[in-house]
Amino acid sequence: MSDSLEELLASSRKPAEFILSAFADEISPDLDEQLDVLEAEDIRFLELRGAWGKNVADFTNDDLKKIEKSLSARGIGVSAIGSPVGKSSITAPFEVELKRFERILEIADWMGSSYIRMFSFFMPPEELASEGAAVYAKYRPEVMRRLEALAEMTTPYGMILLHENEKDIYGDTALRCADLLDTVGSTNLRAVFDPANFVQVGVKPFSGAFPLLERHITYLHIKDAFFEDGRVVVAGAGEGEVEEVLTALHANGYVGYASLEPHLSASGPYGGFSGPQLFHEAVAAFRTLLAGLGGGLPEGF
Repeated sequence: MSDSLEELLASSRKPAEFILSAFADEISPDLDEQLDVLEAEDIRFLELRGAWGKNVADFTNDDLKKIEKSLSARGIGVSAIGSPVGKSSITAPFEVELKRFERILEIADWMGSSYIRMFSFFMPPEELASEGAAVYAKYRPEVMRRLEALAEMTTPYGMILLHENEKDIYGDTALRCADLLDTVGSTNLRAVFDPANFVQVGVKPFSGAFPLLERHITYLHIKDAFFEDGRVVVAGAGEGEVEEVLTALHANGYVGYASLEPHLSASGPYGGFSGPQLFHEAVAAFRTLLAGLGGGLPEGF
């Protein structure tokens, strides 16, 4: 840890709490195996994205009853719904996404989660290839309109939308993430901070993104990556400045979830996979980083 980071940590006056969660479908498609591994790691929350090969948006009421029963028996809660909302083309009919979001709100309410992860729509790839950065300005008004509508829909439920920075959506760079969060200006819309995703669009997560988004950060996704090829690695092994981000948040008294999304075996535009053994390695690496924040694990680990 650098001297400047040590000084930042020493200046902390508020207790921090990183509450560990995980995309358990990175462990296995089978819900029971997901929960077995979480229990073995003493992780008491999951970010619900999928089970049995189904995406959370496609769960039936019978699926939800089964999941609810299994989680209750294990004493595991839902930190967020890892929804796919907004991970669609900005040129696709918004009505389809609205209908899907209505179901996601019902699922979040059922599972007792106040957070819903979402995205800010893919830009058309053929237009990106031909027009470059001008595409983002072209579709900016429609992006803002859609996010304002989604944020408003959460109000009756008292829920928070968590925008995740993701490659090729409007909010992939820190500048555009800050733009949409500031423009929508809703207390129902906050930021998920994903260091690896920033690396994959050429943005330094701590020195480049954190200063712009610090006031919006409400939730963390934990994965790391390299600039050269975008390869995802365990936290602290890449160029995602994960230690610096954690140190700054710890110093600022961050209280919230840190959700492991390792992507160590496979990754793609709609999710990733690690398997049980690589998931264990991801947990160990992250806990090693956390142990350096003041000589011990923060409360919640």
